[in-house]
Amino acid sequence: MNLKINKIPYTVYILKCSNGAYYCGVAKDLEKRLDVHRSGKGSKYVRANMPFEVVYTRIFENKVEAMKEEARIKNLKRKDKESLFQ
Repeated sequence: MNLKINKIPYTVYILKCSNGAYYCGVAKDLEKRLDVHRSGKGSKYVRANMPFEVVYTRIFENKVEAMKEEARIKNLKRKDKESLFQ
């Protein structure tokens, strides 16, 4: 069986929220996802801690790889997350 991986680019992003915390997510269309966050209809966490700034983005060829990276980042300590973008 030959499985084909969808090669739509996905972006892993980190937001720095107004409370200083970092929020990590994955988006197929980053600008559209950020607009959803800004409108207050995205993540409850981001909505409760707006405004935010984008501090990190990285593009992946497919959703599986992007989600693996998102999970890896979420498990990093704060200083290690910051080393990605400082």
